[in-house]
Amino acid sequence: MKDFLGKVAVITGAASGLGREFANMAAGLGMKLVLADVQAKQLEHATEELLATGTEVLSMVCDVSKGSHVQELADSAIARFGAVHLVFNNAGVGAGGLIWENSEKDWEWVLGVNLWGVINGVRIFTRVMLECARRDADYQGHIVNTASMAGLLTPPVMGVYNVSKHAVVALTETLYHDLRLVDAPIGASVLCPFFVPTAIAQSHRNRPEELASDERITASQATSQSMTERAVESGKVTAQDVARMAFDAIQDGQFYVYSHPQALASVGERFDAIVQGKLPADPYAATPQVWNGLKAGVKGRR
Repeated sequence: MKDFLGKVAVITGAASGLGREFANMAAGLGMKLVLADVQAKQLEHATEELLATGTEVLSMVCDVSKGSHVQELADSAIARFGAVHLVFNNAGVGAGGLIWENSEKDWEWVLGVNLWGVINGVRIFTRVMLECARRDADYQGHIVNTASMAGLLTPPVMGVYNVSKHAVVALTETLYHDLRLVDAPIGASVLCPFFVPTAIAQSHRNRPEELASDERITASQATSQSMTERAVESGKVTAQDVARMAFDAIQDGQFYVYSHPQALASVGERFDAIVQGKLPADPYAATPQVWNGLKAGVKGRR
């Protein structure tokens, strides 16, 4: 996808963090925007700011874990703008702790947003985009799914999140192959950010009441929360930087998008262990202080 001017971008998780920066950059490129988020007030604020710049914006409160909500988003986008060219399946939440200590509701919440949100976005918007392509011989589209470096690594006390993001990587790779198989004029990219200063560490603020956990917070969960907050806050690559990388990747037809390419050394060690049948590689081999901090936080409290 080379040309953005006048095209339509759909962005989930658009009220803050990466999603908000995707919206800002898309607006700067002259795109029309369809914004979705569960945060009604923040979404309204983002919409007002973007409208003030002269950008055409349609915004909807949308829980991406619910297929009916995503279908309504797609229907509204077509009704308003007539086409969809770029989709960011970006909404995401996080939860940590020793993997056996996560409750059923933890799994339902994280997989609902991080995985089912992308599943719903892909299965609904790909069909919409293919129909747009049938109507327009010059159509070009692109789908960007937000995964994480946790979709390529398996750090401890991040099991629920790791599972959700590994699935997004696999889903997006398959989407890429399937689109090629049918010669669709639609590209695909998977975005794998590392620690970027956003509100992901406070995503529990948007956890729905019906999926609130009534179990006591464990030592491992508290340790994971604390260390994630510190890592995210200390990130030097900004959400705006990542948005720029994503749009460059879209224009260049790049599939894998990394905010911190230096982390790929650990990814290489992981895949080397897989190929050679070794024990799983230590994702914190280069930063033993992180491993030691986690171990101290959970030791004797399992």
